[in-house]
Amino acid sequence: MPLKIMLKKKQLSAGRVPLLLFLCRMISALEVPLDPKLLDDLVQPPTITQQSPKDYIIDPRENIVIQCEAKGKPPPSFSWTRNGTHFDIDKDPLVTMKHGSGTLIINIMAEGKAETYEGVYQCTARNERGAAISNNIVVRPSRSPLWTKERLEPIILRNGQSLVLPCRPPIGLPPAIIFWMDNSFQRLPQSERVSQGLNGDLYFSNVLPEDTREDYICYARFNHTQTIQQKQPISLKVISVDELNDTIAANLSDTEFYGAKSSKERPPTFLTPEGSESLKEELRGNTLSLECIAEGLPTPVIYWIKEDGTLPINRTFYRNFKKTLQITHVSEADSGNYQCIAKNTLGAIHHTISVTVKAAPYWIVAPKNLVLSPGENGTLICRANGNPKPRIGWLTNGVPIEIAPDDPSRKIDGDTIIFSNVQERSSAVYQCNASNEYGYLLANAFVNVLAEPPRILTSANTLYQVIANRAALLDCAFFGSPLPTIEWFKGTKGSALHEDIYVLHDNGTLEIPVAQKDSTGTYTCVARNKLGMAKNEVHLEIKDPTRIIKQPEYAVVQRGSKVSFECKVKHDQTLIPTIMWLKDNGELPNDERFSIDKDHLVVTDVSDDDGGTYTCAANTTLDSVSASAVLRVVAPTPTPAPIYDVPNPPFDLELTNQLDKSVQLTWTPGDDNNSPITKFIIEYEDAMHEAGLWHHQAEVSGTQTTAQLKLSPYVNYSFRVMAENRIGRSVPSEASEQYLTKAAEPDLNPTAVEGLGTEPDNLVITWKPLNGFESNGPGLQYKVSWRQKDGDDEWTSVVVANVSKYIVSGTPTFVPYLIKVQALNDVGFAPEPAAVMGHSGEDLPMAAPGNVRVGVVNSTLAEVHWDPVPLKSIRGHLQGYRIYYWKTQSSSKRHRRHIEKKILTFQGSKTHGMLPGLQPYSHYALNVRVVNGKGEGPASADRGFHTPEGVPSAPSSLKIVNPTLDSLTLEWDPPSHPNGILTEYVLKYQPINSSHELGPLVDLKIPANKTRWTLKNLNFSTRYKFYFYAQTSVGSGSQITEEAITTVDEAGILPPDVGAGKAMASRQVDIATQGWFIGLMCAVALLILILLIVCFIRRNKGGKYPVKEKEDAHADPEIQPMKEDDGTFGEYSDAEDHKPLKKGSRTPSDRTVKKEDSDDSLVDYGEGVNGQFNEDGSFIGQYSGKKEKEPAEGNESSEAPSPVNAMNSFV
Repeated sequence: MPLKIMLKKKQLSAGRVPLLLFLCRMISALEVPLDPKLLDDLVQPPTITQQSPKDYIIDPRENIVIQCEAKGKPPPSFSWTRNGTHFDIDKDPLVTMKHGSGTLIINIMAEGKAETYEGVYQCTARNERGAAISNNIVVRPSRSPLWTKERLEPIILRNGQSLVLPCRPPIGLPPAIIFWMDNSFQRLPQSERVSQGLNGDLYFSNVLPEDTREDYICYARFNHTQTIQQKQPISLKVISVDELNDTIAANLSDTEFYGAKSSKERPPTFLTPEGSESLKEELRGNTLSLECIAEGLPTPVIYWIKEDGTLPINRTFYRNFKKTLQITHVSEADSGNYQCIAKNTLGAIHHTISVTVKAAPYWIVAPKNLVLSPGENGTLICRANGNPKPRIGWLTNGVPIEIAPDDPSRKIDGDTIIFSNVQERSSAVYQCNASNEYGYLLANAFVNVLAEPPRILTSANTLYQVIANRAALLDCAFFGSPLPTIEWFKGTKGSALHEDIYVLHDNGTLEIPVAQKDSTGTYTCVARNKLGMAKNEVHLEIKDPTRIIKQPEYAVVQRGSKVSFECKVKHDQTLIPTIMWLKDNGELPNDERFSIDKDHLVVTDVSDDDGGTYTCAANTTLDSVSASAVLRVVAPTPTPAPIYDVPNPPFDLELTNQLDKSVQLTWTPGDDNNSPITKFIIEYEDAMHEAGLWHHQAEVSGTQTTAQLKLSPYVNYSFRVMAENRIGRSVPSEASEQYLTKAAEPDLNPTAVEGLGTEPDNLVITWKPLNGFESNGPGLQYKVSWRQKDGDDEWTSVVVANVSKYIVSGTPTFVPYLIKVQALNDVGFAPEPAAVMGHSGEDLPMAAPGNVRVGVVNSTLAEVHWDPVPLKSIRGHLQGYRIYYWKTQSSSKRHRRHIEKKILTFQGSKTHGMLPGLQPYSHYALNVRVVNGKGEGPASADRGFHTPEGVPSAPSSLKIVNPTLDSLTLEWDPPSHPNGILTEYVLKYQPINSSHELGPLVDLKIPANKTRWTLKNLNFSTRYKFYFYAQTSVGSGSQITEEAITTVDEAGILPPDVGAGKAMASRQVDIATQGWFIGLMCAVALLILILLIVCFIRRNKGGKYPVKEKEDAHADPEIQPMKEDDGTFGEYSDAEDHKPLKKGSRTPSDRTVKKEDSDDSLVDYGEGVNGQFNEDGSFIGQYSGKKEKEPAEGNESSEAPSPVNAMNSFV
């Protein structure tokens, strides 16, 4: 039979229950109390208590620890699977399992590699009652890959141009943290003009001369392995137009110019993102980051708005000088179009980012452990939500329930397992798996079938002591299976409870809201089920409250005189109070002038420092009270001046004419202290619902001493009065006696009533419940009523407990309903509420848009039209229409790729839309679907269309090989995007003479099937410039340029300049043919010969060159080694026999740079820092704390201090 479970709160009048109090209970599963003695006796299936995270990234330098802890009775055994198969730890000497748990420890520090143990692990904890499983734990070692080595050409820009310095860090696990610094490890300053993007690139809206530097360095920090990687420094020089002309005259043609834009003032354009629209997808609960960075002159300012909505106030943050918009804890409501606007004095530009918020599964109702007795019924509910809707799967003891042994007591109904007439063999551990494409949830919940007689866990003969007029709580913790019913008796002979109201809690506790003297006595708690009975006695004593009957009074005394404060305390005779005096809420000064004599505090020879607030505090084991008075010290005067102060508090409060909804309060005013009382303020306390909180009740004139007060039903009132004059307000009076008003029906109904379906066949009705003060009586409940708005049905009603939600099941899909929620209590109903309208749940649309038409606008743009879906077929709130389109294949059949479908969503009831960004000369297909709040409807029939030809892109490459005295051979790769059928290639070339003038242009047509061409009969030792591009029937594509010379002595080929504008002739001069260069080389050769002769003669004479002695005797004072103790640097110095180091780099004290074993070290590139980086450019050694010194040539070099601290201060 079903278990009897107590109502959340059930209030009973003692007068209506003659001998005992019954606790009624709803149908539910019982819970096992966390009592150690009880848990030791009960058999319990396994429960996973601790496990490693799903995505477990490990440090490859440390042992791997995969956690799996579980509890159960008897203690469970553990096993593991790896990549879906059994993991036999006994066969691997490096793997051990922690004693008493399932935690694995893999000792890779002794031997072995972390990569060997990469995989998906799952732990199983098993005992005789079932098996619980952990999540799939994906173990991956962290990775901090090296930066690809590259040579970076210097960048020269005109003042005012825009610039993007790419970072492109290596892909690590987890992803690296990016920051930009210089060679001195100082963070590069950022502003509205210069800032780092989310991808790590450094963006310049416009460059200034102060941006010139040679050490723009991008760093990637991998926190998991405590490693920092460094990119090669980038050199930037910003020059004015005049300086540019001087640079050209100085023959700098080998340096590539970064762009050719004008440096004049210009309106903004976006550096990132590209185009006018883009898409962004984020998961529910994550932080959404949107970025817009613009270039322009003057520097643009960025603004953000959300179309058709406002940005959430408490979750919106602006980063990176408002270039980045962040919204924390995003939900589906944050989906929509966000617009960033870049503006300067010359104009504005905007970009729209369409944001879609998806969701990994999250719990609505997670399955909970179920403890049943034999023959009972119960349910396991596993309800999750997500976007898209997650799939629900059940397992039992780790095995899919479809292939698990049959159990006649269970029935699966989607996300619910229903148990009926369970037996002990029905005990098992069930797993619920909710998953979608963004993640999964796995929960274990056991069904434990127990047969246990009642047990009372509260200690016998417990004594409860409570102050009068306060609530008394008598505990009766219990357990049993089936769940016992609870009965309370008063008196050892089972005497009836009289007069007072009792509250019975679902945990067996008996509450007396306002305990009085006659509540003293012995109370008996009895627990019964079909297997037996248990009882327990507790005792209650009611004590008198502690009161200060004579409070210390405000005093003004002259300096040097004596003052006394009196504090008389009345207390319960069985309680011993402790009296303490405080000054300004602290201890009394340690001064013999302060003395305490019984009820008095005496201060002699009063000084100015003695002024302040003195407090008398009386404390017992059950309560405490205090009272304060102010001491004011004044100078002695022949005639005392009148004392002006706040009034003394009123006293002798009395309640008369006590009616159901009103009472008369009378008081006696205190001394006005020479300032007439202007008004009295009356406050009340509700000891039943909000004990200790005082609320404003009324204000009356200072001439009145009586007030008629309006009261609310079912409130236990106490009143106090304060007096006010022009000096201020008095302290409150002592509280009046308590007055409990009678209960009445509620005056108010719940607010915020709403109806919204969460499933196609339900209606969820929610409301804001009344608080205790508004309930007007015991037994607060709600009458929930509903009917279809457009039908003739009668109202359907149900009365529910004091909750805030009710779910109506079995409703038709997306139908409007009228809803009412009315409050009621044990006395009666609140006034009839007004009806509000809601809707039952939505379902997926049933029909697809019809008559889909496609019109091709141009080679990259198409327009789509469709007929709308009828409203009845939408079955929900219309969100819009969604177009899926994809490229079936290119018309040229040269580029076949995996079909990638793209999606465009059009909000509202639009019946047409544009498809931008199409590939020219390609076949496309598309379909259209309608979208409501539940999701997408079926797709329309696929419609195909074809985009016309366009102009091709530039050839992929152009190389000039096999130069001879009179011929050059050109090799090239076709365009990566032909955008049609190539008809031919066009080659144009012209000579460049010694005065850097361009000669006549020769135009040559080359068949489209060629990738190599030889030009003959060219001039001897002549430089040529080539322009090369492809053509389709539509027109010419972008060109690629090259330069080459027909002499073997100068065969260098300049880098390509794709799409360059006006050509500029190269002015490289062959210095090997210059007379001055030949003479200089001869002089150098002669000097070397003389030096060799001198050295040979000195060697034959046996002489020694005392270099070492001279260096030791005359050490250069400017070359100082680094100080090991404070990490500072010595003077900067260049070694003449090595490549120059960058500014800010550090060299050893003997001014030598040791060449490493690898020829690819950073030193050979001229950008490294000796003694700081490993061969891969990382700081691994610094982080691990290992400090290794290698011998250098000559004297030993002081090792440079680690730059890691400088890095950490910026990351």
